[in-house]
Amino acid sequence: MTASFHTFGCKLNQFETEALASEFRNRGFSLVASDQPADVYVINTCTVTSKSEQKARRLIRKISREHPGSLLLVTGCYAQLNAGDLAALGSNVRVISQEQKAALMELPRLLQKRGAAAYASGDLLGSGGPIEPGRSDPFAYRVERFSYHSRAFLKVQDGCDYRCAYCRVPLARGRSVSLDPQEAVQRAQGIERQGYREVVLTGVNLTAYRFGETDLPELLEAILANTERLRLRLSSLEPERITPGLTDVLCSPRICPHFHLPIQSGSDRLLLRMRRRYRSERVVRAVQLLRKAKEDPFLAADMIVGFPGEGEQDFLASRGLVESLGLSKLHVFPFSPRPGTSAEHPSDPVPERIRDQRVHELLTLSAKLHETYTARWVGRGVEAVLEKGGSAAGGSWRGLSANYLKVLVQGVPGEEGRAGNLVQAVIEEAGNPCRGRFAGSA
Repeated sequence: MTASFHTFGCKLNQFETEALASEFRNRGFSLVASDQPADVYVINTCTVTSKSEQKARRLIRKISREHPGSLLLVTGCYAQLNAGDLAALGSNVRVISQEQKAALMELPRLLQKRGAAAYASGDLLGSGGPIEPGRSDPFAYRVERFSYHSRAFLKVQDGCDYRCAYCRVPLARGRSVSLDPQEAVQRAQGIERQGYREVVLTGVNLTAYRFGETDLPELLEAILANTERLRLRLSSLEPERITPGLTDVLCSPRICPHFHLPIQSGSDRLLLRMRRRYRSERVVRAVQLLRKAKEDPFLAADMIVGFPGEGEQDFLASRGLVESLGLSKLHVFPFSPRPGTSAEHPSDPVPERIRDQRVHELLTLSAKLHETYTARWVGRGVEAVLEKGGSAAGGSWRGLSANYLKVLVQGVPGEEGRAGNLVQAVIEEAGNPCRGRFAGSA
C-alpha cells in the first residue's frame, strides 16, 4: 500500500507529519509525493493565515477529485476549527481533530487489515471505526527515521495560554502542555543513537515549557548533560521570556546561534492592541541578551503588517526597530482577520494597497539584512548539516549551518558525503545559498 503526506505551517506540524509518515513506513507502506497516486493521503493543515487555508482547500479538492477511491485524511489546526467546511470538499475526505490526531499513529496497522478503500466511504471514528473517540496524547508521536528532513525534530511543548488578538492557534491547540523532562531526555538520547547530529526542539510556545518545577533552561541543561554530540536548535522564542537564566544556558557551543523572535510590531501602541506581553524596549533587551550569549547569531523575526489601526508612525516604528537591531531576516505576514479572534471585525482596517506597500518595503529590507549578514561570514568557518548532494568523492552538498546559512559545500569527500552528517566548511562567497569549501569533519 502507498501513503502520501503534505504539511502546511510550522515546525510542530512538520514534526507530527514526520511521526505519522514514520509509522506508516514501518508498517510497510511506501511513501509517495502528494502529486502521485496513493491509497492514503494525509494533509496536515495550518490556520495562521487565510492564504495557508486557501492552499489547503485547493490541494484537498484536487486530490479528492483525481483520486476518489483513496482515503483522504485532513488534520491540523485548520481542520480542528473548520471541520465541516473541509469535510464537504470531497466524499472521501475524513477530518481528524487535534484531539484525535496522535491516534493516527495506530491507523496504518488497522488499514492493513481492511484496506484504505474500506474507510474512504465510511466512518473512522467510533461505531467500528479504527480511531476511538476521545483525546489522544499530544506527545504520542515518535519517529524512527525522518523521511523529509536530514535533521531530527523533538516536540516538547504544545498549546498556548496567550490570547493574542490576531491568532487562532490557541483555539485549535488548547492550553499549554509540556513533555515530561525525563521522557524528553530519553527521546533526545534515542535521536543521538540513531546517528542524527542536530535536533530541533519544537512547540507552539517553546518558552512556555514547564513540567512541574522544570522550565526551558533546566530542560536544555538536562538534554545537554545526557547527550554527547547532539546539536540543539530552538524554534521560536517569545521576547519577554528571554532572560539571563535562559541565555546562560544558550552559551553552550552545542546550542545553535540561530534564534527566531515573533516580534510582530515595533509600535508599543500596536503591541498593546495585539495583546502581546512585551513592548519594544523588551525586544531590544532580548536581542542584547542573545548577542551576549552568542557571537553574531542569526536573528530572524516575525512581523505583522497592516494590523488594524496601524498608522504611518506605527509602521515606521516597526521598520526603525528592525533596522536598529540589525536583524538577519524577516518573516512578513500581511494581516488578515482570523475567525474567532478579537481582531476578526476591525473598526479601523488598513487599506490593502497600503498594507501591501508596507509588506513590500519590509521584504526589501529583509533581503538587505540577509545580504549584509551573509557577507559578514565570508572567510569564516561554520558547521553545516548536509542535506542533499552527490555521493561521489569531491562532490557538492547543500547544507545548513549552525547559524542558519544555506551553504553549498564543495569538495566533500565520499566518506563524509551523507545526509545528516555534520561537517566543517569555510564560507567563500555570500549568497542564498552561500558557497563554501569543505574543511573537515565536525
